[in-house]
Amino acid sequence: MKMIATTKLNKAQEAMKTAKLYGETTGQIFTESETGKSAEGEEASAVVPGGKTLWIVASSDKGLCGGIHSSVTKKWRKETAGLDLQDTSLVILGDKGKAQLSRLAPKSIVLSFNQVGKQIPTFNDALAIAELIEDSKTEFEKVNLIYNKVMSAISYEAVVMEVYNAAALNKAPKIAAYEIEEDTYAADLADFALANSIYAALVEGHAAEISARRNAMDNASKNAGDMMGKLQMQFNRMRQSQITNDLVDIVTGANALE
Repeated sequence: MKMIATTKLNKAQEAMKTAKLYGETTGQIFTESETGKSAEGEEASAVVPGGKTLWIVASSDKGLCGGIHSSVTKKWRKETAGLDLQDTSLVILGDKGKAQLSRLAPKSIVLSFNQVGKQIPTFNDALAIAELIEDSKTEFEKVNLIYNKVMSAISYEAVVMEVYNAAALNKAPKIAAYEIEEDTYAADLADFALANSIYAALVEGHAAEISARRNAMDNASKNAGDMMGKLQMQFNRMRQSQITNDLVDIVTGANALE
């Protein structure tokens, strides 16, 4: 199992390198344009305090990978602590995340997706998810996308990626630097950014999951080896005890015949 997971990890990491470039570029656009000076010279921001937020939690359908699924649900619980869950919209990617969050906030779930994590995610997968979110007519000004970020070959961390809608982009003071003059361009950029961010999160989360599964399989193999060693020692002791008892019986019988 460890060898299989290692082979899959190499492919997942190669896909992650490409997806991260697109995700970082999208994030840079929002970061550089969301705050700045308004026409009156005052500080302005694309983010409206108290605006509606759509939460997307990216997990998968598979287990046997440690606590990687519970890490994103714990991150969601931490980020939404103190918020009214009745006003919170939630989209869940993967049955493992749905199984955990459906007990915590069943009324907040707008959409859920399965068949996630079987193969390396593609942009078409992310695009289909983004289109279904748009078709659901869920109102939001910002998307908080929670996923597992690869920190090293043996560690990961649940993080939040922010994506804004077209209305928020139009309010961004520095968005003009990207020569966006019509509202339709901002809408297209927002739709692409959402799909692109979902793609980057899915691919990196998939790589983190494969890495966690490899480590889990490695630990399972070591635990199985330790258990086999203990059972072998116990068996040897039982066999030696039986041999000793047989020898005692033979010697006792021989002495009785003399």
